Amino acid sequence: MSFASVPDLILEPMIRNALMEDLGSYGDVTTRAVIPAGTAYEARINAREDAVVSGMQVARIAFALVDASLEIETLVADGQPCRKGDTLMVIKGAAASILSGERVALNFAGRLTGIASKTAGFVAETKGTKARVTCTRKTTPGLRLVEKLAVLHGGGFNHRYSLSDAILIKDNHIAAAGGVRQVLEATKAQASHMMAVEIEVDTLDQLAEVLEVGGATTVLLDNMDNDQLRQAVAMVDGRMVTEASGNVTLERIASISATGVDYISSGALTHSARTVDLGLDF
Repeated sequence: MSFASVPDLILEPMIRNALMEDLGSYGDVTTRAVIPAGTAYEARINAREDAVVSGMQVARIAFALVDASLEIETLVADGQPCRKGDTLMVIKGAAASILSGERVALNFAGRLTGIASKTAGFVAETKGTKARVTCTRKTTPGLRLVEKLAVLHGGGFNHRYSLSDAILIKDNHIAAAGGVRQVLEATKAQASHMMAVEIEVDTLDQLAEVLEVGGATTVLLDNMDNDQLRQAVAMVDGRMVTEASGNVTLERIASISATGVDYISSGALTHSARTVDLGLDF
């Protein structure tokens, strides 16, 4: 099975910025002071807990940007499960280069593995239903691309990447524009045939109006309880894609998926994931 990745050159600027932040204006003064020139070593990134791996592509790029001569072997690919004690990556070459890239590589890999692992836990709770778990735009500024990749590595799906990807009419848009009918009529008059349209509703009455007016391809059912979600799915009856959002927890997601919704979105996948403990061992 193949897992999501993007070309290295797209990720390199993000990783280069992180390395510049860490190396500062004068490089790794500790390593330069204490590691004799020419010292070679073999280091391993090891998992210190069970997880679903993400960030190995990023870690590889980080080490390669520090020193292109390093030999880097990924043993557990992004999207694969690992067990406590597993070696995920082996890096061979100049000890100074490995130490200079260590923290950036581990910061990314631990954070992204945490997101992938949290996503995998949510996905597991939807087994046996058609519901797909998706992320949101509640990501760390500047890290959205890799955090959304981590969601894919955990078996989830991606919502829109940015404000320019799709029309998503939220409650504040509806309030500012004057109502559901007004926003949908405006969208039908202006949106390209290539642009997907999603509208958020808080009540079944709003949903009824959306179905009457038309113009949206997806409806976001915001903060509805499970009974309301079941009623909403019945009302839509396959005419639109349904997405449940709000108050999505690991404890509740199985019951949400059983309502028949197509997607379940959760900002917690990215904004509340715990960093997984990974270590670089010499």
